[in-house]
Amino acid sequence: MDATYKKTPCVQDVEMKMDSKMCDKPTLMEGGQYIMEGDEEAKSTTIIFSMKEEIGALANALKIFQASNVNLLHIESRPSRREAIFEFMVECDSTTGNLGTAMEQIRGLSSYFQVISRNHHNNKDTVPWFPRKIKDLDRFANQILSYGHELDADHPGFTDPVYRARRKYFADIAYNYRHGQSIPQVEYSAEETATWGAVFRNLTKLYETHACKEHRNVFPLLIENCGYREDNIPQLQDVSDFLKDCTGFTLRPVAGLLSSRDFLAGLAFRVFHSTQYIRHSSKPLYTPEPDICHELLGHAPLFADPAFAQFSQEIGLASLGAPDDYIAKLATCYWFTAEFGLCRQGGEVKAYGAGLLSSFGELEYCLSDKPDVRPFDPIKTCEQSYPITEYQPVYYLAESFEDAKQKLIQFAATIPRPFTVRYNPYTQSVEILDSKPQIQTLVREINCDMQILTDALVKLS
Repeated sequence: MDATYKKTPCVQDVEMKMDSKMCDKPTLMEGGQYIMEGDEEAKSTTIIFSMKEEIGALANALKIFQASNVNLLHIESRPSRREAIFEFMVECDSTTGNLGTAMEQIRGLSSYFQVISRNHHNNKDTVPWFPRKIKDLDRFANQILSYGHELDADHPGFTDPVYRARRKYFADIAYNYRHGQSIPQVEYSAEETATWGAVFRNLTKLYETHACKEHRNVFPLLIENCGYREDNIPQLQDVSDFLKDCTGFTLRPVAGLLSSRDFLAGLAFRVFHSTQYIRHSSKPLYTPEPDICHELLGHAPLFADPAFAQFSQEIGLASLGAPDDYIAKLATCYWFTAEFGLCRQGGEVKAYGAGLLSSFGELEYCLSDKPDVRPFDPIKTCEQSYPITEYQPVYYLAESFEDAKQKLIQFAATIPRPFTVRYNPYTQSVEILDSKPQIQTLVREINCDMQILTDALVKLS
């Protein structure tokens, strides 16, 4: 078996943040998840609201929370883009006091009111929590389903104490990483480098005939700029810097498996959560979960392509605030595109999915006459079941990345959520679009861009 895996000022400027305690090691929480700071995220509810512009507006709102004995974790005020007043964002501990009463009182005083919660399953009126700023990724990056040396009994490295210790070493690096830091350099062992070399040597034999042109075009640049060689495992930071220069995508180390919702949310900010460890040396052409061969040989080359980068970000943006059933649909679409996707180029079928481009055996198999190849259609693709420990019996073929992106955008428009989101690359934040003034502002910005394009076309003619 080859590489597959499981898978502003108001009256005054106000911003108060609770100090987060850095942990040396993760703590296993109820439900089998490792959480960075206990289970605070699960009990956090964020309220975004706008009130009349008057002296003491925020103070009056805070008094309501105080009277209801609600503990506040985070407070921000900022100019509203929806109307000519100020907007407040208050993060509450939903396990303290009478939050429901406080919210109803705030709602009655507000011209705009939105509730976003991790614990959205128990309240149909809330929107599932999602990061609004790129640094918010720190808040769920360690809400993982496994950690370091914890391996299944059928894992090739299960009985190898040296390998398990190395896995924990890599997991600890990711666990203590925070946004804005440089990813620590790793000195890989001779055994680890030999494993990489075996994978690299076999896969590069197939890329010219089996990989999509975007992958083939970028790969020589990775060799030249990032140290992609048979005798060298590239460093995540070097590859991340290269991708950022190409498309704005960056890599972030992760200590274990993230939920589909959290993983997709990272893509909305052009952040890919990447492993840093390598598969066990006893089976260099097999891994039961994503490793650095999968990430750097499969995913990274495509993230350097503008069209694929935008396609990936569209999947991420579509996931923000989406109901759980649509997260599952988007995750399935991601599986059959970014992981195991095929595309048509020059009249031939080529592989662009990372699960194929990092698996020697399945890369050969996927272009044979054995699997069932169907046209990519998100409405149908999202319902397709798939195995996680064997070659895929069904693949989906995209006519192009642009075609896949447009189909995905159309599919995203059917997701039931009370707003649309837009990524602001200048502030690296996500904007919620749910009012006419915001749309008018966006139209003006687009008109400015159209004037620039028109001027450029005139000069070319």
